[in-house]
Amino acid sequence: MRTFFVLAVYIVLGVMPFAASETSDPVPADTTEAGFVSLFNGADLTGWTGDKVGYRAEDGILLADPLGNLYTEAEYGDSILRFEFKLTPGANNGIGIRVPQNGKASQEGMEIQILDDTAEKYAEVKPWQHHGSVYGIIPAKTGYLKPVGEWNEEEILVQGTRVRVVLNGTVIVDADLAPFRDGAPTPDGKEHPGLKRERGHISLAGHKTKLSFRNLRIKPLEESAPTP
Repeated sequence: MRTFFVLAVYIVLGVMPFAASETSDPVPADTTEAGFVSLFNGADLTGWTGDKVGYRAEDGILLADPLGNLYTEAEYGDSILRFEFKLTPGANNGIGIRVPQNGKASQEGMEIQILDDTAEKYAEVKPWQHHGSVYGIIPAKTGYLKPVGEWNEEEILVQGTRVRVVLNGTVIVDADLAPFRDGAPTPDGKEHPGLKRERGHISLAGHKTKLSFRNLRIKPLEESAPTP
């Protein structure tokens, strides 16, 4: 029933997901990772700014018990971001894309939700609040998170107005945000000026719950190098 509703919303707004979102088949892993550069050295928060108290490095892991948000010092445009994360019960965070320095990812950039969908307190969240969703705009397919306490692998591709999210080998979002950038009503009913941004920082948008990250790396999909 939810799938029918989401497709109906796409049709009314003139938005259709890319063909890849119609399948749950695993996406082959890129074992070479040519062109990727590390965002986290495993030892400290070199290359990051913001909440360096709630976020800290420990034994190769980026531990999050956030008081605020963490931002890359560099800005990125079109790119592929890959990382692993491990949830605690009720964990809630987000990956900010093209965010201005100290900006709110969900509106001033775009936020890919990180959420323990199994937590009872999130049982009534909106479709666009589930894990992997483009917060407030595009709902993700559910059911592909590993059990809480296990490591998940995720890839986020942004290229122009296209966003694709792959969770543990399955495409859970593949959509074109152009209609919403150009003024179509958003599912959450809010303004999202960040959809017009072409560059910005990667951020970890904390919500005062604990989780872990590792192996954060990015591949710019543009000729120019990321700007500091």
